[in-house]
Amino acid sequence: MLLEATHNFSEDHKIGTGSFSSVYRATLDDGQVVAIKHAQLSMSTPYVTKLKDNKNAIKNESEDLSRLNHKNLVRLLGFCEDRNVRIVVYEYIENGTLHDHLHKLQSTLLISWAARIKVALDAAKGIEYLHAYAVPPIVHCDIKSSNILLDATWTAKVSDFGPSFMSYLSILGAGSVDAEYYKLQLLATKSDVYSFGVVLLEILSGYKALHRDESGEPQSIVDFVVPYIAQDEIHKALDPKVPPPIPFELAAVA
Repeated sequence: MLLEATHNFSEDHKIGTGSFSSVYRATLDDGQVVAIKHAQLSMSTPYVTKLKDNKNAIKNESEDLSRLNHKNLVRLLGFCEDRNVRIVVYEYIENGTLHDHLHKLQSTLLISWAARIKVALDAAKGIEYLHAYAVPPIVHCDIKSSNILLDATWTAKVSDFGPSFMSYLSILGAGSVDAEYYKLQLLATKSDVYSFGVVLLEILSGYKALHRDESGEPQSIVDFVVPYIAQDEIHKALDPKVPPPIPFELAAVA
């Protein structure tokens, strides 16, 4: 059914590409529009490798994730795995990723601090639900701006949560991964908090998590923005594409 819905995962249906996965838009027989993530499992953390070897663990986790229902989480609709290929079906989210609106598109959504603050709050609520209210609690493992999607009403929704569903780009170090997790492969909510902090810095500055400085050298957004915050000069790091914040927005940004 998924092969038919995507015309055998044709380029015409592709809406996104990562290092180890592609995402396709498809319409099912019942008319429902979905996003289908087709991932290669050639790379993984030791934790994910262990899950791959335990089919019951994967099945149980997918069932747990599919039961989650929160307005700031993208719903998982289905999942299957065969050898080194994993296919995950999500609800389709119309307006793409926060990453694209910050860094690629000429977005009219994020040209005010009020809009950016709302997106940050929406995403924070989704992450809070995973950590504090999901049963069992869920560590996202891969929070980044490309895993925060914006729906038809511009509500932000967190996607790709759960250790066995994580993308593998972060494992290679994409600038948003907590150093302790990167070195030790330890799953902890504080790793999610660190990664979300990086997303907040992206929202504030308009820079990518890993970008090039004026000399062309790779630079982490943490190394770029945090010194301004430490010196109480956050205004120097704010995205110049957005008009200066008015007083109540400045308080929220700070």
